Formats: sequence, C-alpha cells, structure tokens
Amino acid sequence: MKSAAAAVTAAALFLAAPPSQATVSSPVCPERALTLRASSTGPDVVRVSVTQHGGRTCTVGRAPTVTFENLDGSALPVPQGTTGRYRLDPGDTAYATVRTIADLTDPEARRVDALAVAADPSHWGRAFTAAELGAGDAIRVWEPVTSRWQPSAAAADRALGIG
Repeated sequence: MKSAAAAVTAAALFLAAPPSQATVSSPVCPERALTLRASSTGPDVVRVSVTQHGGRTCTVGRAPTVTFENLDGSALPVPQGTTGRYRLDPGDTAYATVRTIADLTDPEARRVDALAVAADPSHWGRAFTAAELGAGDAIRVWEPVTSRWQPSAAAADRALGIG
C-alpha cells in the first residue's frame, strides 16, 4: 500500500513541475539533432542557444558546458547545487547566458581566442572564435558563470541578473 501511495505522490509531483523542469526519463539528445548558437552581447556576456531538430523528446544537461581555450575548468552554473536534465521537445529552443568576467578592469583577467559550448556534458560541443561571437579579437575571462537552460533569452539574462 505504501508503494502505491508513493507512486501517486511521485506522479503528482512530476505532473505539477513545468515540462522543461520536470524530472524526465527521456534519452539524451543526440548531438547531431541539436544546433548550437552563440553570440556576444558585450565585452562580458555571451548568449547561447540550443535547438532540437530530432523527431522525439530528449534531454540535455541542466546547464550548458562552457569552456575557454587553453584554460582549465568551465563556467559555473548559477545557481549551483542541483543537477538534472532539461527536456527539449522537437523544435524547442533553450537559452543560456554566460558572464565571462565580473569586472572588466580586473588585472587577473585572461584573454582567449575561443570558447566551446556543449548542450550536454557527454557531447563534444562546438567551438566559437571571438570573431565569430562578435567579441573582437579576444574574450576576457575571469570566474565565468552560466545560467541554466531557460525557455527564453530574457529568462536566461534574469537568471544572471543581466538586463
């Protein structure tokens, strides 16, 4: 009897969660079914999107994996802590905002020629040069952070307190 009650409670929680935030058992999206885009909107912000072109619902990581040429580590997801998946139905696009540096005058800032974005940690991702992003000849990096995937670019910006 307890297991039936637990199953009903779990189902109710699943159905109450927004579709893109729900815990899902859909498979990881194949990388070939995704299109990644990125562009710079200033000297410290990069906007990223992923569009799913496959024929069935699948998932990506909760936040993009963003790494910077010749630097160790990746942008930290904000808020930190939770793990999980982000569901993409066919034709869906998700958005994330990356802040590459908090203070443009920081003497610790590094300059890189490119960054790479992957929609899921299991994917290779795609590299974008500073010129392709519209960031000039270099991307300034120091303690970068990224929003989790969001249903709109505005929501991604709000998640980082931008805009």
